[in-house]
Amino acid sequence: MKGRFLGALLITAAALVTVSAQKKWALAHLSDGQPDFTGYWTNATYTPLERDRELGTKEFFTPEEAVAYAKKREQIENSQSKDDIHYDNVLWQSENYAKVVARNRTSIVFDPPDGRIPDLTPSAKAIAAARAEYNRAHGPSDEASSRSLGERCISWGNEGPPMLGSTYQANLQIMQTPGRFVVRQEIMNGIRIIPVDGTPHVSKNVRLLHGDGRGRWEGDTLVVDTTNFSDRTPFRGPPATARQDIFTSRDLHVVERFTRTDADTIVYRFTVEDPTTFVKPWSGEMVMRKMDGPLFEYACHEGNYGLANILSAARVEERRAGGQTVP
Repeated sequence: MKGRFLGALLITAAALVTVSAQKKWALAHLSDGQPDFTGYWTNATYTPLERDRELGTKEFFTPEEAVAYAKKREQIENSQSKDDIHYDNVLWQSENYAKVVARNRTSIVFDPPDGRIPDLTPSAKAIAAARAEYNRAHGPSDEASSRSLGERCISWGNEGPPMLGSTYQANLQIMQTPGRFVVRQEIMNGIRIIPVDGTPHVSKNVRLLHGDGRGRWEGDTLVVDTTNFSDRTPFRGPPATARQDIFTSRDLHVVERFTRTDADTIVYRFTVEDPTTFVKPWSGEMVMRKMDGPLFEYACHEGNYGLANILSAARVEERRAGGQTVP
């Protein structure tokens, strides 16, 4: 009897430990009923937007492959010449987090199965070709509008939707008030204020660079439906060169899903649909990880003489090419 009793106690204790572990984290809710997503997060990742072609339809790395891939990417970043230090060089950053290969994914894009953004439609290809030809004819420094939105301190491209992260300072803060879900980006100070109170979209005549988003709760998942884009919205993140050649159309429609899976993780999924630009919709997934705040001011405009200097230097070169004397 004593043995049976002791065994029963051990089984009960083990069950209590298991239940305790399962209940260790539970999603809290705010006073207005919204699931609590507030805090500081980072979506910094080594996972590329599109999958390397040689990987085919391989959606996930093994854990060992993910570690090796992250190590390779880190070595590439750290191998940048000290004579050519740029914004995304990790040597001079002091971020308090590490980039990862989120959920061992081989690419952010998971649909289509090849992990690649679908082809452009014939009309989108024609527009991109015309824009490229214009850029070749006029040069990258003819006027301020010839430069990228990032260089002009308008948008880094990470704000979304979809939110594709940034090469550096990929940090954000989520704030919630009754009827509003707010996502604040550190780089370029982009702020998205998303109504979650049933407010309808604005008139179709109103067109915005980042569209007009409206949120709703499906259980504990926030679903954000964004329409009303302009035709100047770049679909990729910040460019490596001065300009981006492909922009989405006014038909762009993005649906995002924010799901908090534990105390330190938000799984972020999105679907992009733009029949004028892409031959079919495409979807992706990123992970937001808890980090220590605060966010720091990204004062892009104040004291930013780079753009003015680029343009003035181009005018000097033009005068020299025309045989004029330049003081």
